[in-house]
Amino acid sequence: MISITIYGGNKEKPETKRIDRTIVTVGRGHENDIILDDMSVSKKHAEIYERENGIFISDLDSTNGTFVGERKIPALKEIPFQPGDIVTIGVFHLRLLNGSLKEPAFLASVTPEGQADVGGKGPAREEPLFEEELRHYRNPEVIELKSDVHERLLEIIDLRRLDLKGLSDEDLRKQCDGIVRRILGEKKYSVPEYLEKENLIKDILDEALGLGPLEDFLADPDISEIMVNRSDQIYVERGGRIVLTPKIFSSDVSLLGVISRIVAPIGRRIDESSPLVDARLKDGSRVNVIIPPLALDGPCITIRKFAKVPLTTKNLVEFGSLTASMAEFIKTCVTTRKNIVVSGGTGSGKTTLLNIFSSFIPEGERIVTIEDAAELQLPQEHVVRMESRPPNIEGKGAIPIRDLVKNALRMRPDRIIVGECRGGEALDMLQAMNTGHDGSLTTGHANSPEDMLSRLETMVMMSGEDLPSRAIREQIAAAVDIIVQQTRFSCGSRKVTQISEVLGIEDDKVILQDIFYFKQEGFDSSGKVKGVFMATGWIPDFYQDLYGRGIDVDMSIFHNA
Repeated sequence: MISITIYGGNKEKPETKRIDRTIVTVGRGHENDIILDDMSVSKKHAEIYERENGIFISDLDSTNGTFVGERKIPALKEIPFQPGDIVTIGVFHLRLLNGSLKEPAFLASVTPEGQADVGGKGPAREEPLFEEELRHYRNPEVIELKSDVHERLLEIIDLRRLDLKGLSDEDLRKQCDGIVRRILGEKKYSVPEYLEKENLIKDILDEALGLGPLEDFLADPDISEIMVNRSDQIYVERGGRIVLTPKIFSSDVSLLGVISRIVAPIGRRIDESSPLVDARLKDGSRVNVIIPPLALDGPCITIRKFAKVPLTTKNLVEFGSLTASMAEFIKTCVTTRKNIVVSGGTGSGKTTLLNIFSSFIPEGERIVTIEDAAELQLPQEHVVRMESRPPNIEGKGAIPIRDLVKNALRMRPDRIIVGECRGGEALDMLQAMNTGHDGSLTTGHANSPEDMLSRLETMVMMSGEDLPSRAIREQIAAAVDIIVQQTRFSCGSRKVTQISEVLGIEDDKVILQDIFYFKQEGFDSSGKVKGVFMATGWIPDFYQDLYGRGIDVDMSIFHNA
């Protein structure tokens, strides 16, 4: 028999279920043994198994995932579910009652091989107290305690006039750690017994000195994006899917303090007169911040993380983002100096593709990169990196990407890589591609290669130059050789859905020819997109020229197996 207590969601009080089965299904659908009626839960979300060696839980590749403590468990993999462990499914929390325990393992991590440490034996706690522990992140008592100790810490630092600039981050944290422990030792403060004191101290120090609850998310390699909508609502993107986390900031003031620590190192100010800022963290992660009065619900932060180790084409093939044949074709395009535009929507992975494509550029070539926020991680040695500059507090001193593209032409580049074309710099980029800087690369926002051509035309018009449409299209047709379309599907997966060649211009229209494309065949039972990559059979002229000159190129990639 499996005994489980359910908290949260639409349940006013805890509900305990005892199910005499070896396999218990959990989900939104009414056919499940445990029905969790909320849209944050998949119809068939998870299964719990009773075996001879214990109880296990498996996520059925659900939309929002299944968490033990704060860690997401891998889909379709059985993880030990120990007495006292807390499993989060959507807005619900499940506690296994089988057996007894000393301390509930609400914050326990999931170990790869599986045995969670439950601690010693002892009586289970009363349900009301456990419910309070379960919700401690949002408990007003805990929020007030953290906020009070945080304020006292800042007061003591100010009174002692500590030379913070003269301390290393480690020394500063040690000093503040001691101060927080002394504050918590005062009679007026009582740490609730359901709280781990060390976790409380860590949370307070993170908010006072670091980035608060964002610290753990930044350290988690499975998280690619962090979205703070307001102080009590933090979402993250895990495995291409966006999920709500239980963590919060103690107040808007605390969140604004974190924002100040983000923007201060780059010499920027954020206040009502300048309420939005783009910045970068120490690890290179890109940050956008917007505060009231523009953000109506409170300060808002969006962080795009970088992979510690840059991805390769091998990774993309393993992920199913493209095929080995498509990767081989792109590599040949880069090494033979074809001009490439990567097209895609927001968050589709354009910069990741651009980074991988750029890694194919041979050593010895002089590469100049131009970006709004430095994201490219090129392995070559001869690279000059440039970054545009926003205006200062007075609204002066801005250096846009267009100025950097013009300047790059005077730097004797072999290749120019522009992180993203958004405006008039598209004209300068096209002119560079047409004037001896073959093999240049850039990205743009569009939903198809055809849309990308229209976007390029529109961006050239934004340059302010009075050019007729035909002249612009002729520039595009002469400059761009290949357009690679990247798409992010609703299930979170990202795929190269088209690789097209620009053939030229005919009847005032730029002509495209698909070389590879992704043929979608619906979705599988877990909601993931299904399909196959296809070659159209079209062989670009330059490939035939290479083959005719005796250069070793694989012509079989243009034929389906």
